[in-house]
Parts: sequence; C-alpha cells; structure tokens
Amino acid sequence: MKKEHVPQDNSKIYQGQSKLVYAVDESGHYAGVKSSGWEIESFATQYAVDDLNEQAVSALLDAQQDKVSPLKYHMLCARHDVLSLSQVTGLFQWRIKRHFKPKVFNTLSANILSRYCEALAISEQQLKDLPEHHDASFKQPSA
Repeated sequence: MKKEHVPQDNSKIYQGQSKLVYAVDESGHYAGVKSSGWEIESFATQYAVDDLNEQAVSALLDAQQDKVSPLKYHMLCARHDVLSLSQVTGLFQWRIKRHFKPKVFNTLSANILSRYCEALAISEQQLKDLPEHHDASFKQPSA
C-alpha cells in the first residue's frame, strides 16, 4: 500500500490514538505512517469483542450453575483463551481445562491460584467470585 492510501477512518476503537503501519513512500521504500484506523479493521475488532462477550456470558451462566469454575469466566473477561493463558501462566493447556471443573478448581493450591491471579490481574477473591451479571466492558489488556 502506498503512503497516501493508508486509511484514516478515525476508528473509535483507537480512542483518538493512532497506529503505526508501514507503507511504500515516494521513493519505493517502506516507511512508518500513522493511521487513525480502518473501517474494516474496526468491524473485525468489534465482531471479535462481541464474540468474546457472548462466550463470557455463556461461561458466567455455566459457572453460576456450577457447570464450570469461575476461572473460565475470568479468563474470557481478560481476553484470554486456553492457549494464551497457558503461555502466560506456564501451565499446560490440559491442566487449565481441568481447572475449569469446579471440584478441581476448589482444591487448587495457593501457588496455582496466584499464577492465575497474576495472569488475569485480579485478586484471589475476585478469581473465586462471580458477578451477578456480565459487564460487557472488558478490562483493557495490560501494556
């Protein structure tokens, strides 16, 4: 894409900020260009956030019915999936999935709970508790 064709659609997902993208300048070299967003990117991001919200609502209902542990709900609220939570905590994916079982979750050691708390940026009490309703405004990922 040429420098003059970099989208400047003032995307609301950027919240007034800009993003560095690379485009070809007048001399044919790649150069950094600031973009205020792209309509298609905004649509895709909103679609992904809506999907995460649906998954979180489903996980909250399941956790409230004791079908899954609160871990699954909080994982989704922090915009993680099993793979990314595994990478952050250093736990195998199969262990995390096992920890979704309420009986297993309720027996986790303080060490494992603290790994989850650190990865999700919440306290142990928050990890164990569930809200009455899902708040669709996800926490922003830490920089």
